[in-house]
Amino acid sequence: MKAHDGMYIGGAWRPAAGKDVIEVVNPVDEQVIGTVPAGTAEDVDAAVRAARAALPGWAATPPAERAARLAALRDVLVARADEIAETVTAELGSPLKFSQAVHAAVPIAVAGSYAELAATYSFEEKTGNSVVHHEPIGVVAAITPWNYPLHQIVAKAAPALAAGCTIVVKPAEDTPLVARLFAEAVHEAGVPAGVVNLVTGLGPVAGQALAEHPGVDLVSFTGSTAVGRRIAAIAAGQIKKVALELGGKSANVILPSADLAKAVNVGVANVMSNSGQTCSAWTRMLVHRDQYEEAVGLAATAAAKYGERIGPVVNAKQQARVRGYIEKGVAEGARLVAGGPEAPREKGYFVSPTVFADVTPDMTIAQEEIFGPVLSILKYEDEEDALRIANGTVYGLAGAVWAGDEAEAVAFARRMETGQVDINGGRFNPLAPFGGYKQSGVGRELGVHGLAEYLQTKSLQF
Repeated sequence: MKAHDGMYIGGAWRPAAGKDVIEVVNPVDEQVIGTVPAGTAEDVDAAVRAARAALPGWAATPPAERAARLAALRDVLVARADEIAETVTAELGSPLKFSQAVHAAVPIAVAGSYAELAATYSFEEKTGNSVVHHEPIGVVAAITPWNYPLHQIVAKAAPALAAGCTIVVKPAEDTPLVARLFAEAVHEAGVPAGVVNLVTGLGPVAGQALAEHPGVDLVSFTGSTAVGRRIAAIAAGQIKKVALELGGKSANVILPSADLAKAVNVGVANVMSNSGQTCSAWTRMLVHRDQYEEAVGLAATAAAKYGERIGPVVNAKQQARVRGYIEKGVAEGARLVAGGPEAPREKGYFVSPTVFADVTPDMTIAQEEIFGPVLSILKYEDEEDALRIANGTVYGLAGAVWAGDEAEAVAFARRMETGQVDINGGRFNPLAPFGGYKQSGVGRELGVHGLAEYLQTKSLQF
């Protein structure tokens, strides 16, 4: 076990204000692998003050130089990719191959995309007799989750730096070790002191202090809808901008003309990825009544292959939460065709890959975000019924549509109330905007739309 001391504030590691620490537990074997300081409001205040002091200089730095620092940061992340993957595997429990392919590689791609965007984006434009300036919004509070710990930091920090903002990062308490690696990478990349700051701590203490701080101009939060509501309420008191990436209950709509086996197999893989701890996971599979039982059989067979391939969920509380939802599904009458609530191993926070059939739209498991390896399969009568079911939750983050004809899939996708739709298994695009409708959040991340969240607009009339 390694005890990590200090907060990264003003370009240096400083002692924490308090003596309390947070234990970091490996969810595979339940062993403590390290500790980090439990930050206080005093730590947060020091970090925000450092960010405010650094803001004028960084905001005035030419975009080309900001781009160069981002490119340097990307290069450091590339050089430390193995260490990043191993760290995420240790604190999140993700299988190492997945950590290498996703947890390390995706943040590198995102950092690189903003290095290019910072160098090419037009921060000034003319319209009529006006010149419109796009300026950094100021000091950013980035409160990030544990499910994709480095990606969620980079998805906020990279556009903030490209825009000329300074930032204070408060990572999730379950996965703070990779956040410390990020701070080290920032330092190594030559980002000026105070531009990026890191405070570890608990959400109700350090997170709330950061959201409430009057020196913060924008709060960017990824996490549960319940916490998102709390942050929005705090920000409203100061008329402070928020960017919220919240929950999801995404629909995977398989139209009758689709390649059923491919759609089902990819759909199951999507849900099981990262042990189901993905806000955009397609956790509701919608299948036409004539193909329903075939799809159920395919899904049950596919899910059985993931028993030894997925890692645990992040902690004991999450394990109990997911198993509770599985028990709720059984109690409400859904048919269990794979997995179940029993823990598959004596040690570790594992949950069996689980598939439910005969799920109706009003069931709890069809309405609430479970955040575990649990798939619900719903039956629809016709296309209008499928659309009603797909749009019939409070969420609208992501989704998928499969059809033999791409145009047919696109036509259906255009009517879905959701922020991102994959057509016939479309690949992840780090330049495309990511974010949701309804209670899935406010604002967008990634690409030029993600950059816009961190910019203030000023017009000069001549």
